[in-house]
Amino acid sequence: MGHLITVATSLNQWALDFQGNYERIIASIRIARERGATLRVGPELEIPGYGCLDHFIEGDTILHSWEILGNILENEAARNIVCDVGMPVNHKNVTYNCRVIIHNGKILLIRPKMWLANDGNYRELRYFTPWMKHRQTEDHYLPRIIQSTTGQTKVPFGDAVVSTADTCIGVELCEELFTPASPHILMGLDGVEIFTNSSGSHHELRKLYTRVELIKEATLKLGGVYLYANQQGCDGDRLYYDGCAMIALNGQIIAQGSQFSLDDVEVVSATIDIEDVRSHRSIKSRAMQAAGAERYKRIEVPMALSGDTADLMPDLKVTKPIEVRYHVPEEEIALGPACWLWDYLRRSRTQGFFIPLSGGIDSCATATIVYSMCRLVSEAALRGDKQVIADGRRIAGEPNESIWLPTDPRDLAGRIFHTCYMGTENSSVETRRRAKMLSEAIGAYHIDLNMDTVVVAVRNLFSFVTGVKPQFKTQGGTEAENLALQNIQASMSCPDLLRGYLTKYDCSSADINPIGAISKTDLKKFIAWSRDAFDLPILDDFLTAVPTAELEPITETYVQSDEADMGMTYDELSVFGRLRKVEKCGPYSMYTKLLHEWGTTLSPTHVIAEKVKKFFFEYARNRHKMTTLTPSYHAESYSPDDNRFDLRPFLYPSRFPYQFAKIDKLAAVVPDRSNVSASEKTKVD
Repeated sequence: MGHLITVATSLNQWALDFQGNYERIIASIRIARERGATLRVGPELEIPGYGCLDHFIEGDTILHSWEILGNILENEAARNIVCDVGMPVNHKNVTYNCRVIIHNGKILLIRPKMWLANDGNYRELRYFTPWMKHRQTEDHYLPRIIQSTTGQTKVPFGDAVVSTADTCIGVELCEELFTPASPHILMGLDGVEIFTNSSGSHHELRKLYTRVELIKEATLKLGGVYLYANQQGCDGDRLYYDGCAMIALNGQIIAQGSQFSLDDVEVVSATIDIEDVRSHRSIKSRAMQAAGAERYKRIEVPMALSGDTADLMPDLKVTKPIEVRYHVPEEEIALGPACWLWDYLRRSRTQGFFIPLSGGIDSCATATIVYSMCRLVSEAALRGDKQVIADGRRIAGEPNESIWLPTDPRDLAGRIFHTCYMGTENSSVETRRRAKMLSEAIGAYHIDLNMDTVVVAVRNLFSFVTGVKPQFKTQGGTEAENLALQNIQASMSCPDLLRGYLTKYDCSSADINPIGAISKTDLKKFIAWSRDAFDLPILDDFLTAVPTAELEPITETYVQSDEADMGMTYDELSVFGRLRKVEKCGPYSMYTKLLHEWGTTLSPTHVIAEKVKKFFFEYARNRHKMTTLTPSYHAESYSPDDNRFDLRPFLYPSRFPYQFAKIDKLAAVVPDRSNVSASEKTKVD
């Protein structure tokens, strides 16, 4: 029997923070060694940070990565342990996304990524080239700064595995796990027993389950140990990398790290009996396939991952399988954006957040997320997290000699979170009250003000210049006048952005937006969850209130409603958003899908067809607003973020004449089943 201790890490790396990234890497190696580990795996591109984007094209990024690698090689902490670290490498004038396997001051192997992530938020082909010579290696000539450290002139570069005295290690890089023909399959058939996966995988609601299932499946049929390391935190962009480092054995998770954390370094470890892998692989059908498997080049390292005396230590226990911890989506909204906001706040070296509270669900959700951030900071401070305490004191404006601790979330909110209610003559007493009570409940510093003088000044200036006094439609004005007057005031979640129900350069003028990719449906569920989890009964009032921008005068017979203004409900908008982005539907295919989803309750001609055409018309004519949006936390696969996730034109033929004509032609012949009784529908079905 051979017992070995392995670790996978989650590091809160920051793009281009070479010194900070180096310190976090060394800290993780020290923790690994303290736990008796002989193999340490870190996140993807951990030396420069995963989110460098076009900085990967710069020679400086590669140069500084080599310099930091040299420091790691020289550091005593990296002795007597195999370390898998990530950085970009230029080989024969081609830049690759690589893992560098090191041991005792030597480079064993540089393994380039073979299948690059190039969908959604990822543009790896913009910066890197995939290694196309599978199961082949070449000599890579090291830069002189590394030659002087390692005493090596050249090292193997390519698709190979590392062989120790007692087992064999193979590298799989992030996206390669998600491909149909993942490298771990052929490596496992050729005798690799330990697979490492270094990832830069971002958070999306409900996404963790997919990742966990892929990791379990990787070793369920094949057998083996799977070490999954991931970036954690905001490294300078719209994404939050959600950590959750894991170790799997033969299809079962035996160790799991946190998905949302303020810790800069988290190390997950497990004790494994490598004989369990060999026992799992005794199936004859697997043996027949392995007997004919193509050979990988093995890079030999003169060490064993398991200790000689490990079997004589009765206190060394093999790590048992665990139940995977999943957060419900409401928790994910509470925790992911909160961690992202904290990283933004401390790394931008600003001193707090400001938000106007409208009394509506969007600003309420944003404020609640900030309060969740304050709760996380307070919990970390109570645990004695020195980095969080230091950051909290600095952000709150405490002097260097201060002994104040950010252990009370309401006290912290009062120091770093400012809210205000910006009322006009169209605002109601109820929304003003809700805003004030919410700010009091979470401890924010609140100001209540009226801005009628500003609104009147703009209206008077317009009248002076044009000689026309615009009126709201309730006062006899036109639709154009009504919209223009609302835009002077203005009052954003994913559906609002998708539909264009916002004022350009108003809602889009903030610095960051934690809810811009979250549907209104999910936001409401989050508010309901927070009401109980955070003991905030005032949130009930927001859930029962009719969504209204309060930009038009309230009369005895008219109160402005968001859903009436938009011509569709927020639930319908969430469906449109999913079909448009996730299921890649244009107007016609969206209509045909909705015929099956809504056809038994809504008329195919007068309701479904008109709703689809209304959505695409409003989406198209408001598309220009998306180009100016505030950077939003990426939380969903139906996000309309224009920056790099949802790339679309901003000048459309907004009436879609060809597509809408096809919808009308089909709608004219589809039978209307919306008025058919339930029993008759069952017979037809």
